[in-house]
Amino acid sequence: MSQEKLLLIPGPSPVVPRILDVLAKPTVSHVGPDMARDLKEACENLKKIVFCENGEPFIISGAGTLSMEMAVLNTVGPGDRVLVLSQGYFGRRMADICRAFGLEHDVLECEWGRAVTPRELEARLKEKNYNVVVCTHVDTATGAGAPVEEYSQVLEKTGSLFVVDGVCATGGVPERMDAWGIDVVLTAAQKCLGTPPGLAILVLSEPAMEKRRSLASIPAYYSDLLRWLPVMHDPAKYFSTPCVNEVRAFAEATRIILEEGIEERFERHDLFAEAIRAGLAALGFTFFTDPRFTASTLSVVRYPDGVDDKAFRSSLYENGVVVAGGLAQTLGKVFRMGHMGNLTSAQVRFAIEAVEKTLEGLGCRFKPGSGSEAVNKVLTA
Repeated sequence: MSQEKLLLIPGPSPVVPRILDVLAKPTVSHVGPDMARDLKEACENLKKIVFCENGEPFIISGAGTLSMEMAVLNTVGPGDRVLVLSQGYFGRRMADICRAFGLEHDVLECEWGRAVTPRELEARLKEKNYNVVVCTHVDTATGAGAPVEEYSQVLEKTGSLFVVDGVCATGGVPERMDAWGIDVVLTAAQKCLGTPPGLAILVLSEPAMEKRRSLASIPAYYSDLLRWLPVMHDPAKYFSTPCVNEVRAFAEATRIILEEGIEERFERHDLFAEAIRAGLAALGFTFFTDPRFTASTLSVVRYPDGVDDKAFRSSLYENGVVVAGGLAQTLGKVFRMGHMGNLTSAQVRFAIEAVEKTLEGLGCRFKPGSGSEAVNKVLTA
């Protein structure tokens, strides 16, 4: 670990050797039996990860932003209205996507650090009807997790399609599509799912697929899910060449998730989040996110007085750990530490030890070993 930096940004997350080994395999035919086997298994495993029995999974070359665009374009028709629930940077991006395609939309936004509450959503729905409601499950700029299950309860009687951006949540935080009435989960490969960037991933419910089929056309070609559907059902068919090695590595990632146990994986994310925050708090750090809305996949961390953002992150890098700076209004005021994917307890301990070493090198006053002690207390409880 002294030679290789521990990547604790809010995604990509560290990629384990088992997945890297699959990436390093010779590239096979994109319509051949090896690829077909892995793509079909990945699709089936993906449905299990988001608790969706009869939905349609899509695994497509692209980034999380492409997933966002696909989700909107395939569920919003002419004359439809979209409500975007925004708790930060990526809610705004979803609104930007709607704007780019001329889609009628409103934004229900809250201050950074918390999420829109179910009561606020209910109040807005009394003012106007919406065909589609979109939320970011965990915003990577603010660390705020939205109360998705409670949103679904509010939306239950409205007839609105419910789209959840799970880019920083899927595979680390529960998203129970069937039980919660979620119509689209969109995500990407590189965060809680533990694969390198390169895949846009979606699962659509039956009502969401019915909506797409009801649309005569959409303003897209590559992003049209009906062009991809035959490939997902039979990977020997061709529409556009996928990133073969990445898809096969993602299939391996889904096997790892299911071998761990999805509920156990959620619990581990909760435990590691608690441990890291305990260690940082013991060292004098505080947190940007309202504690009612903190997510288990990353922490947005305020510095103790006198600690400079760039100096801290640069020194922490030299000590073996990579974290991210703030975005927009938090730039220079916080660092963002991801703790998601296939992270281990040894890596959690190493991260806090590196923070202690960094503070010592910067001449900060703190009780040596207090961060590690707090981490160990949580992990061994």
